[in-house]
Amino acid sequence: MAKPSYEIYAKLRDERQLSDYRVMKDTGIPTSGLTRWKQGSVYPKVDKLQKLAEYFEVTIEYFLRKQPEE
Repeated sequence: MAKPSYEIYAKLRDERQLSDYRVMKDTGIPTSGLTRWKQGSVYPKVDKLQKLAEYFEVTIEYFLRKQPEE
């Protein structure tokens, strides 16, 4: 299975002018988890990925793309 792309998450976050802290407050996903995802040491579990997908109004599969869409 493909690994969820932090770059895609970061692009969605930046497009909406959000911070990791705001995403954490709105979704309950700890910023430490987002930081470890950025570092590549962990990847979000399905339940967290589902929360992010719902928050950004995309599908889980959207995070599994190789590159963010331009």
